[in-house]
Amino acid sequence: MSPADSPAGGAAAGDVPLAVELRGITKRFPGVVANGDIELRVRRGEVHAIVGENGAGKSTLMKTLYGEHRPDEGEILVDGRPVQFRSPADAIAAGIGMVHQHFMLADNFTVLENVILGSEPTKRGRLDRAGARRRIEEISERYNLGLRPDALVEDLGVGDRQRVEIAKVLYRDARILILDEPTAVLVPQEVDELFGNLAELKREGLTVIFISHKLDEVRRVADSITVIRRGTTVGTADPRTTTAKQLAELMVGAELPTPETRESTVRDTPVLQLVDVTVSDESRRPVVDDVTLTVREGEVVGIAGVEGNGQAELVDAIMGLRPLAAGSVLLGGEDVTAWSTRARREAGVGFIPEDRHRQGMLLDAPLWENRILGHQTRPPAVKGPLIDRRGARADTARIMREYDVRAPGPDTLAVALSGGNQQKLIVGREMSARPRLLVAAHPTRGVDVGAQSVIWELLKDARAEGLGIVLISADLDELIGLSDTLHVMLRGRLVATLDPRRVTPEELGGHMTGARSTAGAA
Repeated sequence: MSPADSPAGGAAAGDVPLAVELRGITKRFPGVVANGDIELRVRRGEVHAIVGENGAGKSTLMKTLYGEHRPDEGEILVDGRPVQFRSPADAIAAGIGMVHQHFMLADNFTVLENVILGSEPTKRGRLDRAGARRRIEEISERYNLGLRPDALVEDLGVGDRQRVEIAKVLYRDARILILDEPTAVLVPQEVDELFGNLAELKREGLTVIFISHKLDEVRRVADSITVIRRGTTVGTADPRTTTAKQLAELMVGAELPTPETRESTVRDTPVLQLVDVTVSDESRRPVVDDVTLTVREGEVVGIAGVEGNGQAELVDAIMGLRPLAAGSVLLGGEDVTAWSTRARREAGVGFIPEDRHRQGMLLDAPLWENRILGHQTRPPAVKGPLIDRRGARADTARIMREYDVRAPGPDTLAVALSGGNQQKLIVGREMSARPRLLVAAHPTRGVDVGAQSVIWELLKDARAEGLGIVLISADLDELIGLSDTLHVMLRGRLVATLDPRRVTPEELGGHMTGARSTAGAA
């Protein structure tokens, strides 16, 4: 590893031309320098990883390269030529495509319709579907994407949806692909398939910029790595000679955390019981099918499953966000099936939602208002019948200190924070209420190793004090490491109960996809 010897693509790159070069990129927002004098060199035909803490400036940098921001200082070169992007359309025209972490697909459209949307081919003034089909099939075969042009996106799994997103940028003749946290929602088998696709892209001479918090994956897939800390480049690394521990230290100055739990803290007292719970969709089809489970004090119950198999609906049932078609929900032995979400919250149920933007925050509101969301009937949010703004601001400042939420102050708008800092604010808000049950859906999604370690330790400490936790996660190491009991959910049913002390991520992924039978499950 050469932490600060030379930018990626220096002498070690030989005569390989640069696909992208950023020179002295600086981007300022009111009260903060998001990027300061960034240097980045990406060789043509390589997979180049960018790693760093949340708030380190990775997303801002990629948005600048993709034309969503204009730098205040510095220069962007693509294939050796200076460029100035005023919009993503300019970046696309220059051969740059971006696959965002949250897919931008229309579920009720086919694969073909999603791929060509906004770039529809015409022939004699009419949509040329046949030509589009030939082009998509050619892209699919060339890069081994396995696309079915007539399939509805709503019927596709997460891995297939991601390949549709990749096909979208390839359809627009992208030569440089930016992938933002591409493995965040994939099971191990799908990660292997994605890395196979990246190998095909490399073989065809395309360049990939890969943003990830998963350092072992970065070392596995990348040809070179750039590390960003506090908005500036702090080093480069060769994944062949650099350990995950060294990368973590370069990123955050700390060792790579592990989610391993301490000794069992499970008590006999149930805090949550689901009895024969069924939830139906609009067409009365069961999306949660006859689920029974118990969460005890001091116990973490993990729910593993490929996204779209009923986990989100199960969370909604626990929180009272959707009605049950059958069954009952008991909190501390009391039947709360008919209770509202607010009543359940006031009875001691904390909630870290899967989608922090849709369910966890008001992005255009200041942090102190986000602090009181879901807790607006209790101190420090209120004094008598009125909102206590001073108390809420002071408590928000406390959460920012204790949970390392990096922002200028409690009056900062939530939209100005990085995803990881938004997540730490939500975790701090929920844990500050000292719940007896915590429903945690993907609590560390999109956060760096430092923030991940903080959240893991918080969950472990609360578990030791008797908190019952329902944990939903796409991070299989997190599920295995934190859980006392581990269930697998497939097509709305609990199909296996596994021993977290013995199961491997590969075995767990096999149960999640239905490739393994429940034989041998605990």
